[in-house]
Amino acid sequence: MKNISIIIFLLGLTGCQQPEFYDVQGAGHQFDDFTGRYLIVNYWATWCAPCIREIPELNEFADEFHGRVAVWGVNYDAPQGAEQLRQVQKMQITFPVFAANPSERLGVAMPEVLPTTLVFDPQGTLLATLVGPQTRASLLAALALE
Repeated sequence: MKNISIIIFLLGLTGCQQPEFYDVQGAGHQFDDFTGRYLIVNYWATWCAPCIREIPELNEFADEFHGRVAVWGVNYDAPQGAEQLRQVQKMQITFPVFAANPSERLGVAMPEVLPTTLVFDPQGTLLATLVGPQTRASLLAALALE
């Protein structure tokens, strides 16, 4: 019985961690959630025609490589509140989107050109900065998965 109490206590401690960032749906996350997986961070905007064209490809890529790659978006214009979610829905983005720009925490500068896609290895090292619309092939090449 004592061992069970200790296990429950330890499990409770892991659930008490404060979120380091939020997605546009309001769910809290930790950057450690990405450990062991590649991370793709895509900067987009609703007025960016190449961004609009690449979103379906990113949606498919996120679904296909879900266990090995985390695909996240960043709205370049950084709207607040309900407008964030409205713009994600307008773009038909199915992968998670950061509620706030993570560039400082990721150790990168805010991109100057859209779309820009950052590719991080499973240890969190920036592998590539891809400018322009991406495809499944260009993402796989940056990740060296195929």
